[in-house]
Amino acid sequence: MKYINELRDGEMISETYLCKTKQSLKTKAGKSYYSLLLQDRTGTIDAKVWELSNGIDNFDAMDYIHVDGQITSFQNSLQFNVKRIRKSQEGEYDPSDFVPTTEKNVNDMYNEILAMISKITNPYLSKLVNSFFVEDKDFVKAFKNHSAAKTVHHGFVGGLLEHTLGVTRLCEYLATNYPVINRDLLISAALFHDIGKLDELSTFPENDYTDDGQLLGHIYIGTEKISSRIQTIPNFPKSLANELKHCILSHHGELEYGSPKKPALIEAVALTYADNTDAKLQTMIEILKGADEKAEWLGYNKFFESNIRRSTK
Repeated sequence: MKYINELRDGEMISETYLCKTKQSLKTKAGKSYYSLLLQDRTGTIDAKVWELSNGIDNFDAMDYIHVDGQITSFQNSLQFNVKRIRKSQEGEYDPSDFVPTTEKNVNDMYNEILAMISKITNPYLSKLVNSFFVEDKDFVKAFKNHSAAKTVHHGFVGGLLEHTLGVTRLCEYLATNYPVINRDLLISAALFHDIGKLDELSTFPENDYTDDGQLLGHIYIGTEKISSRIQTIPNFPKSLANELKHCILSHHGELEYGSPKKPALIEAVALTYADNTDAKLQTMIEILKGADEKAEWLGYNKFFESNIRRSTK
């Protein structure tokens, strides 16, 4: 199989991919065309079907389709100019080839998280964190295999685990270098900050927003999960519960970014910057991976509000 991360400008391709999205659009001249997002386990590529001829069979989003065409470069990103499409038949493809997956070892990452959990000394936070990450086997299985986003960063199987570990590592560093920080509170908040994404996003291959995700969002969902579990722990201090929930509620930093509250605790401030740092750097990594490797300037990116350039090797 020719994986998406192996595609190069100018190549002629005849291969099966998952059609993640399909849009029927019109050019400025009023001519109909399809805009597709094709996916395999290595990533996605934008595809265009400019000629809706007899060589284009009927298909829908989330179908596995066999496409013929040429890879081109558009605004320093690769694009698939598709000439022919047919639905792929069972036996022509392996579904596991179309699920993007972390490049890191899942068990190693999870063991590192368990090691950090073992250092939590506050008995209430320790019990709460262990009730999720050690005792709740269904949660552990889902957490290891879920993505952290639909598209922007860590949008792959194991992405939620990888992102959570990245944020928790940064928080560990901050707690070590700024002793005023309550380490147990910050580490617990880091581990919990995105658990609402288990309900906000569906599993692969869809990896799309659920009704709960659209209506409530992962910040609210995660806070509710934590609040409910706290109720099962006798004498859990109300002030500690409120501080932990505040960290979750404020971890996007700004109201316009979806946080119901702005950070009011030093631990909440630390979590906000750790989350933003890991998300932004991973987003940049994925932009660099997805662009033409020969290009230095990669074009304007609305997420960073900047024209992106590769560093000099």
